[in-house]
Amino acid sequence: MKNINEKLALLQGKIENNSPIVIMIIGLGSVGLYLLDYLLSLSDPQLRIVVVGRNSEKMLKDVNIVKTAATIRKQLQSKIFIESECDLDNIQATSGILSKHQPDFIINSSRVYSGLKYGSISWSKLRAYGVWTPLSMRYAKNIMEAYEQVDCDAITINTSYSDAVIPWLKSAGKSFFDFGSGNLNHLIPRMKFYIADKMCIDNLNNIDVTLAVSHFHDVVISKEGHAEGENILLDIRYQGEKCNYDTKDLLRSCMIPMPVDQKRNMMNASSNFDIIYSILDAIRNHKKIKLHSPGAQGEIGGYPYIIDGTKQKVTSYFDTTIFSMEEMRQINMKSIYFDGIENVVNGSLCYTKELAGKVKDTFSVDLPLVVNFEDIDPVSQLIVAKIIMPNL
Repeated sequence: MKNINEKLALLQGKIENNSPIVIMIIGLGSVGLYLLDYLLSLSDPQLRIVVVGRNSEKMLKDVNIVKTAATIRKQLQSKIFIESECDLDNIQATSGILSKHQPDFIINSSRVYSGLKYGSISWSKLRAYGVWTPLSMRYAKNIMEAYEQVDCDAITINTSYSDAVIPWLKSAGKSFFDFGSGNLNHLIPRMKFYIADKMCIDNLNNIDVTLAVSHFHDVVISKEGHAEGENILLDIRYQGEKCNYDTKDLLRSCMIPMPVDQKRNMMNASSNFDIIYSILDAIRNHKKIKLHSPGAQGEIGGYPYIIDGTKQKVTSYFDTTIFSMEEMRQINMKSIYFDGIENVVNGSLCYTKELAGKVKDTFSVDLPLVVNFEDIDPVSQLIVAKIIMPNL
């Protein structure tokens, strides 16, 4: 597997030679469908978008409505290809699709149990999300095994619980996703709303937020307006100058009314879009762009990350101008512990004893404290059968 900067160099060559850029969306649920719509809105004739899913009738209908809407807006310039009835449990079939299309980007927005927000079960009962990690891993590991089999060079983005999923793949010595989308990206706009209101700022893009935190703190701040007693790593600047604000007031302001249905996935789709567009924009227009990503480069939790296209050769790296990597790693380990994850190490996920106790008390399920890589499938099946199905 090539590293991220080698992949970026290959993409840069394609962009500069005006070759087609192939973006593959695996899983056309609400995240994938919103993402497809956002990508078509770029009106970019260089893009070829491949959508991969398991229900051909549904996929055809969904693609048709997005294509029609984009055409009404006079934005349909990217070609779309459909790969339907793909079984992500079949690694050879997935390998065949990757080999056929040779994507430059792969976005995994698939879900083993589709149409359900896992947090609707776990947050009110456990106040933790990490219990679902084996379920989020099941298709992710299969996709990356297929990726490795065909020696794919695509830049990869994972959608579901990347704070732990990507580090788990990396710690097991497997090919791993380059970036994760979601969570802390959902928190940053809320913070910008607060600062813009306090400082009477019209252009929110002039507000620069640097944040390092895991999924748990995105949820607890968004839902409850506090940081569970932790001092999260947060820096906010306007036109280069550090902003003054009351942190408690800022966090309380993040509790804005939001839908609880699939419309929430506009945010996750936008996070995927932000990564893709930031990379393309940095290369094409020689920019340095900061994005935020959970699980970036296999690190536990969420981090600020730079795509730097200002030099002759595009490169990328963690943004350590405000916080050091050691500071960010430490705060993320504390943050993800609240989510029920003690560590991800040597190919194993280690749940906290507190989470295992809550799962036993709440669902009468004995959750193993350590889930080895080879046990991902049986543990994910246990979670579906013993936690999800009885609580739908």
